Amino acid sequence: MCAAELRPEIDAALVRRLVDAQFPQWRELPIRPVDHDGWDNRTFRLGEALSVRLPSAEGYVEQVAKEQRWLPRLADLLPAAIPQPVAQGEPGEGYPFPWSVYRWLPGTPVVLAGDVSRDAELADAIGRFLVALRAAPTAGAPRPGTHNFFRGASPAVYEEEALAAFALLDEPWRGRARALWEEASASLWQGEPVWFHGDVAPGNLLLDASGALSAVIDFGTSGVGDAACDLVPAWTMFEGEARHAFVAAAGLDGPTWSRARGWALWKSAITVRDRPADAEARATLARILTP
Repeated sequence: MCAAELRPEIDAALVRRLVDAQFPQWRELPIRPVDHDGWDNRTFRLGEALSVRLPSAEGYVEQVAKEQRWLPRLADLLPAAIPQPVAQGEPGEGYPFPWSVYRWLPGTPVVLAGDVSRDAELADAIGRFLVALRAAPTAGAPRPGTHNFFRGASPAVYEEEALAAFALLDEPWRGRARALWEEASASLWQGEPVWFHGDVAPGNLLLDASGALSAVIDFGTSGVGDAACDLVPAWTMFEGEARHAFVAAAGLDGPTWSRARGWALWKSAITVRDRPADAEARATLARILTP
């Protein structure tokens, strides 16, 4: 989303300077990169109990204040842990954006845990987490916008980009993609706005030692609106009985699932456009487009 933006160089030395200057009480705590990092933000361990999270470009800056404000209000309402803000840092030491300190959440990201595509218990747990999130109070909460790249709106917000990506697919996938996109764009969320996470991806789901869901992280694309964007694991993560378990646990009606499929189709198609050899995106396209 922010490929054209200036991305400041972020490394452990910068984090050390920021922490030492703004939070001297943590000056003695060691700093090291995490095992699996994201694109929108860079994350570093701060000692054993804390982490530092820094936006990688200006397009992600709005997410800092949003998470600082709303995550503490959601935490006690959810069946798995979510990030707990401890402090907010300010620009400095050559770094131009606000940043956050969080409690460290232990666990193994699903992306590092091996194949979970047929893990029905995990699929059920994620679905139940999303149901609890949708039940959280929404008064004053952020609607879809630039802070979350319009997650929670209709997938049609990305129609021009989606159709251009579909045009690069071979037949019969090209025609199938267009037909499913028309179906996804034909309905709108009919209820009151509800909370959604916005990026239910393997890198944002943590497992405990037994393989159970222990935490959901990275609420940068969260907000309130249409929950369809949170249902994409039905195509991006799960197969067979696990997919059925996720669908049953997450609930919602057929048109919402059609919009969810549209979100998954858009993201996988633009990923294949940019990285044709991306095996995960190609697998998602196959799950969606194979009759």
